[in-house]
Amino acid sequence: MAAEARPFTIGGAPALRGEMAGEGPPVVLCHGITATRRYVLHGSKSLARAGYAVTTYDARGHGESDPAPAGESYGYPELVADLERVVGEEVGDEPFLLGGHSMGAHTAIAYALRHPDRLAGLALIGPVYTGAIEPDSLRYWDGLAAALEAGGIDGFLDYLEREQGIDPRWRDSVLRFTRQRLELQEHPEALAQALREVTRSRPFDSLEELGALAVPTLVVASNDDADPGHPYEAAAAYAEALPNARLLSEAEGESPLAWQGGKLSRALAAFYAEALSSPR
Repeated sequence: MAAEARPFTIGGAPALRGEMAGEGPPVVLCHGITATRRYVLHGSKSLARAGYAVTTYDARGHGESDPAPAGESYGYPELVADLERVVGEEVGDEPFLLGGHSMGAHTAIAYALRHPDRLAGLALIGPVYTGAIEPDSLRYWDGLAAALEAGGIDGFLDYLEREQGIDPRWRDSVLRFTRQRLELQEHPEALAQALREVTRSRPFDSLEELGALAVPTLVVASNDDADPGHPYEAAAAYAEALPNARLLSEAEGESPLAWQGGKLSRALAAFYAEALSSPR
């Protein structure tokens, strides 16, 4: 199956830029904060080649997409509204498969709560928010934003390494792919604002709300040694709260499944095929 990407721009304010690859049942994937559309599947084309039409896009203020217009924010209501625009232009009215990593997972679950009948399947990769916003967490994100503003990419990476306490086994990998994704950011000043505003926004009020979602869901967790920013227990809490969910993670000692684009793509393809065969 061909997997050549077709770029697109969703007009309006902000303009959103993305791409679609492959043919078959539609899939929309949302990336995490400080990332771009490339960093859900890390460049893998396996999902498109497995027979899916995969749409990815840069969130507002990220990658090639425009910053938020004056008077708007980077919170989840706006992120969901942007996702609705992408779905309207690139998917249409048919049921589709939705996935996302971290901020993208929260955007996806917020969309699912608003539009439960639109989805054939849902994949949540590395969700973090479980109903509370901790002051210590906000100090960390504010510090990252200030470090980016004051020191650019090097300042961001220095702060990340100092404050997150990266396990030495994974240090080089984390710093390398973080630098790579930051180098793709066309609007670093908007990214700093997003770091402050996304982390203060609530995609939902309580995990109890997830009990109303019957859509088949795959929750992908990471081990805490390699990826402490996406706690395993948070992903496990989502899998427990969602009535039709399963939890998947890498084997002990492996790099997080969320970092392995090809392996993650194959896991999503298998799950989405099963979700499509489930009665709606």
